Amino acid sequence: MFDLKVMNSVLGELEEERGIPREKVIEAIEAALATAYKKEYAKRGQIIRAHLDLNTGTTEFQQVKEVVDESTVRFVDQEPEQSGLSNIQPPVSNTEVGEDKLPELPVFNPEQHIMLQDAKLIKRTASVGDELVFALEAKEDYGRIAAQTAKQVIIQKIREAEKVSVVAEYGKRQGEIVSGTVQRMERGNIYVDLGRATGILPYDEQIPGERYRQGERIRGLLYQVEESPRGIYLRLSRAHPDFLKKLFEMEAPEAAHGTVVFKAIAREAGSRSKVAVTSTDPHVDPVGSLVGQRGVRVSTVTSELGGEKIDIIEWSENQKTFIEEALSPARVTEVELDEQEHKATIKVAEDQQSLAIGRGGQNVRLAAKLTGWRIDIQSTRGLPAQAGAKIADVSPEASAEGGAEISETPATE
Repeated sequence: MFDLKVMNSVLGELEEERGIPREKVIEAIEAALATAYKKEYAKRGQIIRAHLDLNTGTTEFQQVKEVVDESTVRFVDQEPEQSGLSNIQPPVSNTEVGEDKLPELPVFNPEQHIMLQDAKLIKRTASVGDELVFALEAKEDYGRIAAQTAKQVIIQKIREAEKVSVVAEYGKRQGEIVSGTVQRMERGNIYVDLGRATGILPYDEQIPGERYRQGERIRGLLYQVEESPRGIYLRLSRAHPDFLKKLFEMEAPEAAHGTVVFKAIAREAGSRSKVAVTSTDPHVDPVGSLVGQRGVRVSTVTSELGGEKIDIIEWSENQKTFIEEALSPARVTEVELDEQEHKATIKVAEDQQSLAIGRGGQNVRLAAKLTGWRIDIQSTRGLPAQAGAKIADVSPEASAEGGAEISETPATE
């Protein structure tokens, strides 16, 4: 007999705090009671079920048998063993005969099976595959081992139900920004307490140079919900381009409502990013919407990213114009496109060349990644061949790998 008041209180608490439906908890209790009954009182091989009545607090126990016939089970002849003829080989099973191996039939067990002709004596409409239920005597006194087993079953079932609940909740939030507190740091990875679950921020997904302390609040993009035998892994990222996008959506209502659309993002986390945006409303300035009044919106995002510089440009269907904008703040003199090689040759004034290339080739590398074009930057001033002018030749593939090739080759006007 259960204390219904206490039980309802526990069921409500588990449902509210852990998100576990009370039906799942009741299933766990019934499974535990059936396991305890089977361990203490049932015969070997019996299938036991328990039913908990929440109105009275009583438990009913049942034995379940499956209706079978000669085509669904096999019978084992015990005579050779009883006669001491142990050297007689058993008949070859149907899985060893012929090219098409058939699954071996289960052995008839009187505790689990009931023959069709016998089942019809109990239930006239019984057929093969049906289940017949037989009531068992209720028991309330269980041994220590049986009680401990029941406890383990309840804990396991509740953990399984909680895992399903967590996957369902965070699966809907995949691709969104979540926040939590730093739990611990281990081998470069940061474990974040998200409330009902623990997220992991891998070393490769962190912004270089950022340092975190235990108990500190942290935000990240939930980019993967992974379920494994060892548990649920909620993988976070602060280096993903979508983290930058989601931060702007939180600051700019125009981006959150879809008026301002992100066309492309090229990012080197912690250092610099380029964002190409457009507007579905001709009266809305996409760049101004993200920058905000006096730059307040972009400044907030920059602060969250540890001072990362962000270049916001307007996307254009005209590829020449788009490439020119992508190379900002450098001023471009001329753009020549080679559609066959998907290469853009950019000519800039001599004083704009280093600005177009950027420190370590970063500006042209990000521009190539943003536009998808291989970019070749040349100075418009003619120089002698022996002097040489820097030409930055960067492909989108190279930029994705974080590398840029800058060759010392003479340039012509």
